[in-house]
Amino acid sequence: MFWAYMIRCGDGTFYTGHTDDLEMRWAQHLDGSFAGYTASRHPLELVWAADFATREEALASELRIKKWSQAKKVGLIEGDWNKVAHFAKPPSRRTSRQAISTGSMSARHERVKGTAVRVERGSSEVENPSRDIGKPQKPAIVLVRPQLGENIGNAARAMRNFGLTELRLVAPRDGWPNPDAGPSAAGADDVLERAQVFATTAEAVADCAHIYATTVRKRGVTKPVVTPEEAAQAIHSQAGKSAVLFGPERSGLETEDVALARAILTVPIDPEFGSLNLAQAVILCAYEWSKGAELEQPTQEDLLPPAPQAELDDLIAHLEAMLQPKGYFLPANRTEATRRTLRTVLTKPGWNHLEIRTLRGVLSSLQRGDKVPKGPLDNAESSD
Repeated sequence: MFWAYMIRCGDGTFYTGHTDDLEMRWAQHLDGSFAGYTASRHPLELVWAADFATREEALASELRIKKWSQAKKVGLIEGDWNKVAHFAKPPSRRTSRQAISTGSMSARHERVKGTAVRVERGSSEVENPSRDIGKPQKPAIVLVRPQLGENIGNAARAMRNFGLTELRLVAPRDGWPNPDAGPSAAGADDVLERAQVFATTAEAVADCAHIYATTVRKRGVTKPVVTPEEAAQAIHSQAGKSAVLFGPERSGLETEDVALARAILTVPIDPEFGSLNLAQAVILCAYEWSKGAELEQPTQEDLLPPAPQAELDDLIAHLEAMLQPKGYFLPANRTEATRRTLRTVLTKPGWNHLEIRTLRGVLSSLQRGDKVPKGPLDNAESSD
């Protein structure tokens, strides 16, 4: 068993970590033998812990909680998931705290060296750090050092079209928020509002188990190379959080960025013109991911079934009757083969009864001859 845990320090800050032996690690924090953040911040209180089946799950929980605000961490400690959800929203979208009812989750309390600690079972449905770790999740789109606000907006629009909403920005050149992003997002405002900003690429993907770096150049890094389709299939099948990295518009990802990835994602493209803009690259990856998601499809009209065989036979007989006096089926020794070929050609389309009726009308009109009076030009003699 592995644990993610949180300690309240004497200065009011929190320390989050993970371990395979919670009791021993807590003792190390208390006696100072675990060097680091807590060593000089006594007294310490172990206030929260969650158990996991694997170290990867415990680490992912630790890294996710580390990015939380103090208020969200307090909500987690209290088991108040309404509070956690409240402080997870941008300030402009938060409701009044008086309107939030206290919601708790089932938890068990144990004592580690005499300290009462809340132990999570990961049953919350609202941003529980242990929720969904064991199953596939929507990938985060990470734009590394993007240069233009318009390109960020275009990328957000591409994401939203295909059901992706988690945008992470690493050191955007012109800062964030950027007023130029809104118009080009064309309504994908929720993606922009929720966008998170990080100082480094490593921080942006700290909670991700599967990272793909989009680049056409390996930059001296040896890693598996996958297409957008292969990456999308993997994201849908593998447990944990995934992220797709996109580099700056002018230069692409640096070697340090690519080094963080598990695989290199490359779009098959004309080697003589390998130039995709940022939004195009994002939309290709988002589209491939969407093929495995349950998104709404455009309304389809039910097609009429093929006409009954008898109606098709009547059409063929009608056409044959018109072709017979024209000598179409000559020579005689080829008549049956010609008839079979004609039937095969007319059978393939699978015409419905309305289309059969239209074709019969065309043939009948041809049989009747001209009914429209000829104009002056039709009667004029041609002269050479």
